Amino acid sequence: MLYLIGLGLGDAKDITVKGLEVVRRCSRVYLEAYTSVLTVGKESLEDFYGRKLILADREEVEQEADNILKDADVSDVAFLVVGDPFGATTHSDLILRAAKLGIPYRVIHNASIMNAVGCCGLQLYKFGETVSIVFWTDTWRPESFFDKVKKNRQNGMHTLCLLDIKVKEQSLENLIKGRKIYEPPRYMHVNQAAQQLLEIVQNQRLRGEEPGIQDPVWAFVLLFLWCSLK
Repeated sequence: MLYLIGLGLGDAKDITVKGLEVVRRCSRVYLEAYTSVLTVGKESLEDFYGRKLILADREEVEQEADNILKDADVSDVAFLVVGDPFGATTHSDLILRAAKLGIPYRVIHNASIMNAVGCCGLQLYKFGETVSIVFWTDTWRPESFFDKVKKNRQNGMHTLCLLDIKVKEQSLENLIKGRKIYEPPRYMHVNQAAQQLLEIVQNQRLRGEEPGIQDPVWAFVLLFLWCSLK
């Protein structure tokens, strides 16, 4: 059986009791390591779980998923995800692949930013569609996600904005040339995200469009939510 297990938001102890029991009996345990990160490293997780973990990067999960699913029809395989397993579409795809191959699966949920955002005092029922703010480049500066922010505001809803991370990513040049050379990890800072949002608002006004943003606009910055539990 394939198990998708959420790890929560903080450290090794955020895994559920049920999830830990499954991890300790699986023949292979993969740790997804590119859609989000914990505050502790792989070694700390291994010490607490009592199991060796296999790091699964983007290439492994999206292009070589068959390696993860291998023998999952006759043995137990765990796939660990920071937050909740359904926090990224990639994980849904893994389940679809398993179902197509006739491999049974089970999901063990955990806390994620999608529900922990309520700690800022805003009601979860009042959140609209979530958006991701990605790193801009010199030649790629997408603004389409901002339409969802405008729609949420028009409907009187809040917007949860997820900031981009780049882990084990290749530059365009290395990708084109097929060189397995990876860029250093990058994590978008709040001020960078805010600057991109302001530029989008300015661009829309210059084009004669109404960005739907009136001063002042309140925003909450949420970092290391797990620390509040200490």
